[in-house]
Amino acid sequence: MTGESAKRSYVVGQTEIAARPLEPALYLVATPIGNLADITLRALETLAAADIVACEDTRVSRVLLDRYGIRRRTTAYHEHNAGEAGPKLIAALEAGQSVARRPPPGPPRLPDPRPRPAREARDRGTRAVPIPRPPPALAALTASGLPSDAFLFAGFLPVKSGQRLTRLEALKAAPATLILFESPRRLAETLSAMVEVLGGARKAAIGRELTKTFEEMRTGTLQSLASHYAGADTPKGEIVICVGPADAVADEPEDIDRLLLSLAAEMPASKAAAEAAKMTGGQKQALYRRLLDLKNAGRDGTGGGGDG
Repeated sequence: MTGESAKRSYVVGQTEIAARPLEPALYLVATPIGNLADITLRALETLAAADIVACEDTRVSRVLLDRYGIRRRTTAYHEHNAGEAGPKLIAALEAGQSVARRPPPGPPRLPDPRPRPAREARDRGTRAVPIPRPPPALAALTASGLPSDAFLFAGFLPVKSGQRLTRLEALKAAPATLILFESPRRLAETLSAMVEVLGGARKAAIGRELTKTFEEMRTGTLQSLASHYAGADTPKGEIVICVGPADAVADEPEDIDRLLLSLAAEMPASKAAAEAAKMTGGQKQALYRRLLDLKNAGRDGTGGGGDG
């Protein structure tokens, strides 16, 4: 295909597909957070058919467009040029053109300029049409194994320690799985605060670089995860934390074992058993005996692994 018609098509596999014309509107096209194959057909069609493709980083967007044979020119729209580029996009919309806005992939940053074009378009009577994708928060929840019948997305916790603890106190009794984003640099500190406020026995999961090459999903209790990341190198990539509701505490034998071993790595056995009893409601003596059994099994090479 050549000429203008070639510009309004996209490629799936070996098949070139003509994109249908778009009505004048602002199309907010969500694209993959990592794996380019996660994009939807509707998103491809919208990017191929739009009169203008506005994006945070034209070089990053070009990788995606080239992957699917979309031969469209892109224009930069980001935090630093929004004052100049924004009015031009609005003018194009008022002139009856279609604009596809491709925000950067991954979790939103705070503060985030991305809602601005949608708000301005609506203020001028122009439609803003969402072209969604599964968000990383739901991807993490799906893989965490935690209750998903009710969940609360809490965004980023405050950076300052006192404010972070106050926010966690407000979330403590929420009858839902908590989902949060966190900076890799603050992950260990945040998990420690969660243990302090929410209790170390809560089941939790850490998703890192979801859908990307080095994707990782680590599950356990808050205490075991806090112990792991306290002693590990700072992780890289985007982090999602999922924490089970208040009743999602360690109640399976392997969860108790991991909790005991992680506590015993930081304190004497008797104190570790007492702390585990507080966290789980179990009997201190029974937990102490179980911890000794785990340690003896570990020395004998017959078991007693775990995260500790």
